[in-house]
Amino acid sequence: MRSFTPVLALAVLLAGPAAAQKPEAPQRPSGYPRSYDTLIADARADGKVRIYANADRAEMVPVVAEFKRLFPGIAVYYADIGSTEMYQRYTRETRSRQYSADIVWSSAMDQQIKLINDGYAQQYASPEKPALPETAVWKNMGYGVTAEPIGFVYNRRIISDAQAPRTHQGLEELLRRRRVEFTGKVATFDAARSNTGYLYLSQDFLATRDTRSLVEAIGATRPVLEISTQPMLAGVASGKLAIAYNVIGSYALEQARRSPQLGVVFPKDYTLVTSRIAFIGRDARHPAAAKLLLDFLLSRAGQAQLARHSLWPVRTDVPARRLPTQQTRVVRVGPQLLVNLDHLTRQRFLREWNAALVTGREQKP
Repeated sequence: MRSFTPVLALAVLLAGPAAAQKPEAPQRPSGYPRSYDTLIADARADGKVRIYANADRAEMVPVVAEFKRLFPGIAVYYADIGSTEMYQRYTRETRSRQYSADIVWSSAMDQQIKLINDGYAQQYASPEKPALPETAVWKNMGYGVTAEPIGFVYNRRIISDAQAPRTHQGLEELLRRRRVEFTGKVATFDAARSNTGYLYLSQDFLATRDTRSLVEAIGATRPVLEISTQPMLAGVASGKLAIAYNVIGSYALEQARRSPQLGVVFPKDYTLVTSRIAFIGRDARHPAAAKLLLDFLLSRAGQAQLARHSLWPVRTDVPARRLPTQQTRVVRVGPQLLVNLDHLTRQRFLREWNAALVTGREQKP
């Protein structure tokens, strides 16, 4: 776990000498009700907001800097934590009435929905709600802030662009054809240790039962199992790995800008599109500041900032790269995500996943 970092401090450094000047009174966003002036005043009285998230901290610095420009005087304390540890930490702190996060923002969509369903969130009807897709909001509590495609990455020195798989079936065929060469050089999420990886893989099984055959092909290569996207990207970019399955595509494209040997594929048969769900904590110590920050993340200004970096916006009225609608399989923010968190369902799923990996390893080349 990484310690708390006051992103505010980084934002002030970016702002330069002007940051030391007395902040001007923030303006109510255009189209918001007059009553929002009271929320802004309350947020400034809060003076700070604490957020648990697993969006890369470096990518959030310019986003927070823009928030600070619009609403000066509110410190943002950002804890960059893995999804599983975030869930455990937030629930533990809330149950024991310790100081915890005001906003919880995670890519583990099913865990976020469970927290909301279990009473850990508070209702808030954001003024930005009408601009969001219907699939991105649940109970005026859970808000999908991003729309991030999940794809493959490959090393272009090991796999040429012409040979790169463009579908899930193509990936399976490639892995079977080059099994010996790719042994130890394929990576994916460890569904048993990463709730984000568990979510992606469970959605793949919902999309098609052919996923089991693909998992067997991955298992035959004795894959490297990771708990986050970044090590997979680094391994493929360096050539230590040849290919990685089910990586967060927005991060992959960002890495590919710096590493031209990294190829990124969003499969044409279907591409999962997931969202980082944010909610305001039930016992938030700084609720007004939390509402202000959540509204900013959902606003056109905040979504535009996300679009400039590695997080694709959920709003469709913000200029950003998007995949064709017919190619995407959007994971909806809602209670259907609770199914896979049932203890028996999870155990059964992980047994099937492990069995597929073992079956793959036992297959003869």
